[in-house]
Amino acid sequence: MFIEITLFAYLIDLVIGEIKMKHPVAFMGGFIQWFEKVFYNDSVLRGGLLTLSLLSLVFIIVYSIVLSISYLPDPLAIITESILASTGIAGHMLYNSVSRVLKSDQPKEALSMLVSRDTQDLSSSDIHKASIETYAENLSDGVIAPTLYLLFFGLEGIAIYKAINTLDSMVAYRNTRYSLFGKVSARLDDIVNYVPARITAFLIAIFSFRWSSFRAIILYGHKHESWNAGYPIAAMAGALAIGLGGDTSYHGKIKKKADFNDGRKDLTEKDVRKALRFRYWIDFFIVGGLILLWINQ
Repeated sequence: MFIEITLFAYLIDLVIGEIKMKHPVAFMGGFIQWFEKVFYNDSVLRGGLLTLSLLSLVFIIVYSIVLSISYLPDPLAIITESILASTGIAGHMLYNSVSRVLKSDQPKEALSMLVSRDTQDLSSSDIHKASIETYAENLSDGVIAPTLYLLFFGLEGIAIYKAINTLDSMVAYRNTRYSLFGKVSARLDDIVNYVPARITAFLIAIFSFRWSSFRAIILYGHKHESWNAGYPIAAMAGALAIGLGGDTSYHGKIKKKADFNDGRKDLTEKDVRKALRFRYWIDFFIVGGLILLWINQ
């Protein structure tokens, strides 16, 4: 396991946040756009070739970087890899982004930077609901999953995970353009997030100290159209004794979505702040766990 690198990378994100550099995801997104422009055809084969080519390219580049770093003295190599790896962990940015919605004079516009749903007609309660849902879901995608893949597979692991995540966010839509082209990316994203999403839900439930969170996971976690997103959302709903989910507008059309928990629907800023407090429990758990692993390795 890559314990030291994971610990330092997590601490860098926790304390500093994003390093001021061209984010690796931007390069991945650029490649996806280029491939789509040149080779697009709405077929599983073309989408599979996009996935294979991006993941191969990312692995070759990152493996080469890791190989080059290995010639440095051990402390410098660990620090360098930790800085690079920290760009794949988004806990600091996620927390600040959701907090910004609460502080903004234009919360609908601030929220629109985080979610794909329509925000212009949302009520105050709907804004709070969307903020909590995106925070819970992205605790898995942006914090737990990349940390796990870094811990077990190193810089190559977190880079491949971020590439899959980027593919999912760009081409894995259920519409006429991407229904086949994005299928491989979508399924691969489901697979790599299967365990992290459930771990995230379990951590939320544990740190809520409420049976209702476990109950919500069992009763509602599987109801999301995604294999994974429903579990942390349901866990958060149960933890806060609120109702999340429900029909949502995307691109001017109402999409039927399951309810996650049967709690209170009228949500307030206080509910969002309670959700954000889970960051401290999760940070303590991860940093403490990594330190214990480091001491005992």
